[in-house]
Amino acid sequence: MRLLLVEDTFDMAEAIMIRLERTGIACDLAKTLEEARACIEVQRYDVIVLDINLPDGLGTELLKEMRSRGDRTPVLMLTAEFSVDERVSSLNSGADDYLVKPFDHRELDARIRALFRRELGDKVEEISLGNLTFNASARVVRRDDSPINLTRREFVLLELLIRNRGKTVSKERLFEGVFSFQDTEVSMNALELYIARLRKKLSDCSITIETQRGLGYKLEVDV
Repeated sequence: MRLLLVEDTFDMAEAIMIRLERTGIACDLAKTLEEARACIEVQRYDVIVLDINLPDGLGTELLKEMRSRGDRTPVLMLTAEFSVDERVSSLNSGADDYLVKPFDHRELDARIRALFRRELGDKVEEISLGNLTFNASARVVRRDDSPINLTRREFVLLELLIRNRGKTVSKERLFEGVFSFQDTEVSMNALELYIARLRKKLSDCSITIETQRGLGYKLEVDV
């Protein structure tokens, strides 16, 4: 999953990014509406976490712009206001959810993942594919009853393939989901390395990660 965090308070933004990246979310940061617009122009995001009060305006302005041009990216608004009017205004502007500051980072993580799952249309927490069991919330992958140890990025890559099983996912889309703008030293070759690692770790499972030459990769369930 790739997320855009629009937040101008450095300490809060840093804490959120550290937490999210530890749980496997590639996170980009914008500190102003202008920076957020620039990010959205060049990058597609799975979820946007958008603060309402920013140095150059209100987050709801950006939200209205997105919705007016048909951008349905799930947006979770952050607000320091407890008033019902503020929260209703955010939802009326097109927000999918909101969270009042201060908040528990575990709740933010859970709400982000709920929006992501809702957008993908996969409501089931635990997915069984033959002898492979995948649980996104618990961050557990099992072959029969034996756990498979995956790194954070391997888990994110597998999740993207599983959520899109049976479909070809482009290398660019997978790269976007696994790596953030901060990973400037990472090349597309790194994605191929992670695919190879996944194939090795999942070699005895009932799935196959197929290479679609010139297009990307597709996960198929072995019959």
